[in-house]
Amino acid sequence: MKNIFKSSLLLLLSICLFTACEDDNDSNPVLQQPTTSSFKLNTPSYAATAIDLATSTEIPFTWSQPDYGFPVAAQYQLQVSIADSWTISTDEAAADESGATKADYATIEDIFSQAKGTLNAAKLAKALQQIAGWAQDAVPAEQEIKVRVMSVLAGAETIYSNVVTVKTIPYYVELKDAAPVLWYLVGNCIGDGSWGNGADKIGTGLIPLMTIAGEEYDKATGTGKISYTGYFPAGGQFKMVQIPGNWDIQKNFDSFSGIDATLFEGNSDGNVCIKDGAQGYYTITLDTKSGDVSIAPYTATTPNVFTSMAMPGGQNGWDAAAGNVMSPTFTYDGAENHLWTTQLVLEADNELKFAANGGWDYNWGATEFPYGAGTQNGANIPAKAGNYTVFLNDITGQYMFIANE
Repeated sequence: MKNIFKSSLLLLLSICLFTACEDDNDSNPVLQQPTTSSFKLNTPSYAATAIDLATSTEIPFTWSQPDYGFPVAAQYQLQVSIADSWTISTDEAAADESGATKADYATIEDIFSQAKGTLNAAKLAKALQQIAGWAQDAVPAEQEIKVRVMSVLAGAETIYSNVVTVKTIPYYVELKDAAPVLWYLVGNCIGDGSWGNGADKIGTGLIPLMTIAGEEYDKATGTGKISYTGYFPAGGQFKMVQIPGNWDIQKNFDSFSGIDATLFEGNSDGNVCIKDGAQGYYTITLDTKSGDVSIAPYTATTPNVFTSMAMPGGQNGWDAAAGNVMSPTFTYDGAENHLWTTQLVLEADNELKFAANGGWDYNWGATEFPYGAGTQNGANIPAKAGNYTVFLNDITGQYMFIANE
């Protein structure tokens, strides 16, 4: 009787356990591949009215979330085409340096996490120019375009919505290679040491990493290697941000590869901290394509420390002392400055150089514009008319002319 009771109890426990496991499995959501019928881009109310891209900013769209079996955080991007053909993207066409590959659609770079988003009018105008290749005097007065949404989720196949038609009034866009992607250093040993990371702090609290001579940059995305070389004091702390005014996207201590623990350490805020005795000159390099970032000692000759910097050129009679005087960006207490900046307005194309200490003993020039690396007694820089924020690193000769919006 005792053995029968034990067997009955084991059987009852097994049934309960099996039922519990079965209930748990029933409650676990299963990711399913959605069908296109569950992913609908809504036709906007303005679809029949031609949108003037030259005077518009953001064009809104809404859609339904694809049925993945349960609510998910998918990522959405809007795509556009003229001929309702979706075979070759503008990025794929740009990768063909021969120019033989022609795009028939474009994926707009903005990513959305909700079932709504906007087409940036300027980005749309550029995409249509890339697809159509209009001559400056041959842009149509009105152009119908096709729009769809792409949904991307890890573990599921990419899915595309239905296509809707929208009318636009396009304009000619002069196509250029994408500008190099910028990242900025910020910290108590960067610029004025304020940790200020707003857009108004570029050149004071924020300093950009700059393009590297001999490196290639993706023509479509602007990704590639950028760097900064300068003096870092013991006890200094810094990190990197991509978007001025935003701390969400950053490169901190945990982001650096192969970091030397005898020189640097991290703190609770993720800052890179220079240890006592590790003060000196370092080069920080970031590959914006792969995301890899590193810091290594700068081992060349000890850099000169200059008291002033100017930009002599044809616009100011090549005055090495007073021609577009630049300001030091590193001004925190005890700083050793090697990065200079100024605002420059050129009414016409002109040639210029950088010159230190009010004379020509130390000067930098090169043939590249708006990014390059000047050398001692190098060529005059062929600058284009425009309004710029200019940076020069006097250790490496790296310079940037960043167009002001």
